[in-house]
Amino acid sequence: MFLGTHTPRLDEKGRLILPAKFRDELAGGVVITKGQERCLYVFPMPEFQRIAEQLRAQPMTHKAARAYNRVFFASAHDEVPDKQGRVTIPAHLRSYAALDRDLVVIGASSRVEIWDRAAWEAYLEESEDDFADITEGVLPGGL
Repeated sequence: MFLGTHTPRLDEKGRLILPAKFRDELAGGVVITKGQERCLYVFPMPEFQRIAEQLRAQPMTHKAARAYNRVFFASAHDEVPDKQGRVTIPAHLRSYAALDRDLVVIGASSRVEIWDRAAWEAYLEESEDDFADITEGVLPGGL
């Protein structure tokens, strides 16, 4: 399970050093793809394969499933982190998430998310008031 918030920097070659506490679980390979709210999702390979199986199980006649598959898989980039725990974020994904030098990398349970630092701060500010209100809808009966 991925937890916590980290603030690495993107180097001049578009590489990110993965947080040390995430490296063991990601060492076997990752898939980086577009996420919601203009962030990037980083999946360990087994988790990506699990999600891919669920998406493959959807009928080809389901229009929303076809559309999601196209964006999800077409933007996906697979890579094995190097010995320093670095992964390269392709230009098209850096552009999608508006990644500059300062990043926020968060643990989001079964995946890691990469955000531009300013976008993450704006997202937190916008969603902070809603956080208390949505607990009951997400966790029936609350905590």
